[in-house]
Amino acid sequence: MRRLLIVFGTRPEAIKLSPLVLFLRGQASKEFVVRTCVTAQHRGLLDQVLATFDVTPDHDLDVMMPGQTLGEVSSRMLAALEKVMRAEQPDLVIVQGDTTTTLCGALAAFYQRIPVAHVEAGLRTWDLEQPFPEEMNRVVTGRLARLHFPPTAQSAANLRNEGVRAEDILITGNTGIDALFYILRQLESGRLARPEWPFLDPGRKLLLITGHRRESFGDGFLRICDALGQLAKRADVQIVYPVHPNPNVRGPVNERLGALPNVHLIEPLDYVPFVDLMSRAEILLTDSGGVQEEAPSLGKPVLVMREKTERPEAVEAGTTRLVGTDVTRIAGEVSLLLDDEKEYRRRAALHNPYGDGHACERIAEGLRSFFAHGKMMPEAVPAAG
Repeated sequence: MRRLLIVFGTRPEAIKLSPLVLFLRGQASKEFVVRTCVTAQHRGLLDQVLATFDVTPDHDLDVMMPGQTLGEVSSRMLAALEKVMRAEQPDLVIVQGDTTTTLCGALAAFYQRIPVAHVEAGLRTWDLEQPFPEEMNRVVTGRLARLHFPPTAQSAANLRNEGVRAEDILITGNTGIDALFYILRQLESGRLARPEWPFLDPGRKLLLITGHRRESFGDGFLRICDALGQLAKRADVQIVYPVHPNPNVRGPVNERLGALPNVHLIEPLDYVPFVDLMSRAEILLTDSGGVQEEAPSLGKPVLVMREKTERPEAVEAGTTRLVGTDVTRIAGEVSLLLDDEKEYRRRAALHNPYGDGHACERIAEGLRSFFAHGKMMPEAVPAAG
């Protein structure tokens, strides 16, 4: 049996890797020994997701300290991960996405001469400043990885253009869609209780907001808040904004929106209530990559409050639209969707380019092929979504 070490540390990574952990420990348990290591880059938010999926880490590094710089947290992660990898001696290390944990997990494995598999590989904005530092993290992780699991054909093409061999690439769809469908099944079956939202008005359309990106700190968040303030004046709208704890986000959001009666600023949500709110929302405004992928599966139009996105497939498909942090663009695009029922229905009905909920199965097939043949064999794996 092959030993796998899955490394993650943030809420988005936990959402997207927990279904893979469950699949490999369940349907593939006769082939793989799966060990997990969390850095706890997002302590509280990470723990919420782990509890939802009933995943208990085998190693919890708990590296975060108040006020750490990226350099400080990276050096602590690398040192701690080196000890874990020496103890576990895995045949393969799996990382996901574009976080500091992702980069450090890949680099620590590379230093130990352990092959790396990168889930959600190949995403690019082609601008190392946007998003910062995530674009650099995924580019460098792509150079360190042996196996690449891009979610779409476009992300696979990015990898091939950078010189990655075709036999090291397998298009899988995004594991975030696997996670979303898992939670929806749990809610629909009653195994998970649907949250109650006493402050919601069933007569108003719900705008659900998420925003936390570093490149919007300062004037960007002030403009976002001003746009939301304009929209809050509409009698048919209510806004729910789970506010990230970073003071660069919480400060301007509380200052500009805290006193508005139909704006509900709430604490960051567990994954299950967030999925429930997404299912109730009319429109989602976000700078989150995960929301860009998930919401189209729920038939929800997404407005992306960034100037560039590493997920252009959704923009090209029409399920998302870039609005940046410009007040007029944000307010105008939301108003269009609220006022033009035909346009809303058209965008809500578009196909989600990010997957069909079977990414974990394809990843497992890719791993089997790699360990059996030294390469992946895409022709033997059902095509993604």
